Amino acid sequence: MSVVRNEHERVVEAPAGAVGALLDRLSAPDDPLFPTPAWPAMTFDGPLAVGATGGHGPIRYRVAAYEPGRRIRFDFTAASGGFHELTVEPLGERRCRVRHVLETTPKGLGRIRWLAVIRPVHDTVIEELFDNVERAATGTCARPVRWTPRVQLFNRLSWDRPEAVARPEGARLLRAAVDRPGYRDAYRMPLLPGQPRDPDAWTGVLRGLPVLARQDGEVLLDVQVTGLTARASILIDEQYVTLSTAVRTDTARGRLYWSAVRLGHPFLARLMLRRTHRALALTTPSAAERAERTVTT
Repeated sequence: MSVVRNEHERVVEAPAGAVGALLDRLSAPDDPLFPTPAWPAMTFDGPLAVGATGGHGPIRYRVAAYEPGRRIRFDFTAASGGFHELTVEPLGERRCRVRHVLETTPKGLGRIRWLAVIRPVHDTVIEELFDNVERAATGTCARPVRWTPRVQLFNRLSWDRPEAVARPEGARLLRAAVDRPGYRDAYRMPLLPGQPRDPDAWTGVLRGLPVLARQDGEVLLDVQVTGLTARASILIDEQYVTLSTAVRTDTARGRLYWSAVRLGHPFLARLMLRRTHRALALTTPSAAERAERTVTT
């Protein structure tokens, strides 16, 4: 079995000490480098230190070596083994080189997956991380990485799906708007770093529906269909965005319409929430820009 080795490096016009300090904030709540929310965040079961276990998305690893401001090595926990490592090397007083090295030994179909999917996504994530190093250290990025069609497709297909949940207690406007609903549902997704906490920013989930009321992180929308009393709610809490629906059929025509629409409604509700969730994630400021805003405020 052959070893896969993947290397990236970039010269940054900033002192190694300043860039190393950014490296030390990887996985922290104010992480200025890892390219979230477009990609799953790097998280660990504790602070960045030797022995901490975590990863990003399905890629799991542990911190095997850590020299603050200079080097972090992560050992993969999967059977294929290997590691990936970030280092900062000074190139004089005001320049440095940031380097990322990955080594692993894919087994069986793992090598095909590496070539077809994992490598192009990995290359993009690392270059985006380097973009954030530049932004955070110098205030600008000369040539931001661009996603290839393959990376765009993978990101779209791998995006999280909404989960079905009970109607949240916080959806008070919806509860008051529809008395004795014959149908109700709710789907939620986690709020990612940088995504808006204003429910009005999420009304694109149900584009074109008029807003009836706003209260305590909830927006109530009118689903205007003859013969139905139907309302939708978008609720933002500390962790999730939740799309809820309540429907009561009031006439024979309404019952006929709803019987035709009801089967497809859960699929469409999930689809619209997922699309909006991804669209808002991809248009948020970068991790470096968000960290800078936090400092200035």
